[in-house]
Amino acid sequence: MRTILLILLFSISVSAQSPADEVKAIQEDARVKAAFEHIDKDRDAILREWIAITEINAPSKQEQERARFVESLLRKHKLEIRSDAAGNIIATRKGTGGGPVAVFDAHLDTVFQPGLKIKATVRDGRVYAPGIGDDTRNIEALLATIRALDAAKIKTKGDIVFVFTTDEEAGMTGAKQFTKDNKGKVDYYVALDGGYEGFTYAGIGINWYRHHIIGPGGHTRSRTPPYSASLPMARAIARIYELEVPSNPSSNLNIGMLGGSEVPNAKASDAWFSLDLRSTSDDVLKDLEKKIAMILDEEAKRAGMTVKTDVISSSPAAVLPGNRDSRLVKIAEAVHRAMGFNPPIGNAGSNNSSAALLQGISSISTGAGPCSDAHALTENCEIEPLYKGIKKILLLELALAGLSQ
Repeated sequence: MRTILLILLFSISVSAQSPADEVKAIQEDARVKAAFEHIDKDRDAILREWIAITEINAPSKQEQERARFVESLLRKHKLEIRSDAAGNIIATRKGTGGGPVAVFDAHLDTVFQPGLKIKATVRDGRVYAPGIGDDTRNIEALLATIRALDAAKIKTKGDIVFVFTTDEEAGMTGAKQFTKDNKGKVDYYVALDGGYEGFTYAGIGINWYRHHIIGPGGHTRSRTPPYSASLPMARAIARIYELEVPSNPSSNLNIGMLGGSEVPNAKASDAWFSLDLRSTSDDVLKDLEKKIAMILDEEAKRAGMTVKTDVISSSPAAVLPGNRDSRLVKIAEAVHRAMGFNPPIGNAGSNNSSAALLQGISSISTGAGPCSDAHALTENCEIEPLYKGIKKILLLELALAGLSQ
């Protein structure tokens, strides 16, 4: 009877622990300190491997070479490795049992064109290369945590599932496939992408379109039609950029691509532009869509032309009721504070976390290091903070999956 009472009292005391106390206890564990020390000793190897992964160009839907390289690194460890229909590489570090399943995701793809030759350079404490931050810093962070966990002989109660996803930049195809296949099997989903000092717990809605103004076309010298379809397109673009886009709720509008005739001496019969609309409010998205459709219709009719709209992709705002107050968010905040951050906590993530949230899986997004110029050839990251970021990710892995005795 006394034994039973002691067990009950112990269980109550554990359950009454605050997230901060839980995280602190894990952080003070000798094995975790050993894992942190391994990361410090592994710095040169981490930087070399980070650069090696980055220098393998991996445009969306063409990630195979980088995926093979990452898989070859994973096969050095005791992991259950497989791929799925989307080409994701999935590596499971099995737990001892009785703990939650925690997924950590870093995406393999970049926004850069096929054939780009990438050569990283290091100077003034930073590393420069297209894709060095988005998202190879986080691929390397996961690989480094696997090595540190193994070196410190750390076991977890729950499984930690490392997912290296495809096509994040062009529609989150990989994450959508994984979360659809594993709905009901995952307790926590952490998407590693942008960020360092803080994290997000909800996702911004993202709709991509290609709007066309369609006219008869003609030669430069032709009297009919009087002008190219590019003129009503230009007028429409100017008006669209005059629309008021709210900052609260967080919203964005961008026209990033343009197209028209194939030669200089032709009046465009099809002038088109891409539109990227984002908001944490689906109502704002609908309102902007309505206003833009009206502008397009008016400008096309003014020129005696018509409108055609292609929906490239559509993803609603990813808001999971109660997620802000969930265990995942509380643990993530405690981990960030334990690592010395005063974390900004936002609701406008724009990454694979949204795929999980839309499947009803508790999810956040964060990152392993501070970087600049994402999606540009001048992309770069600070080197030194990455090592602290890797420790943050490792601590989050253990706090979510549970440290096994």
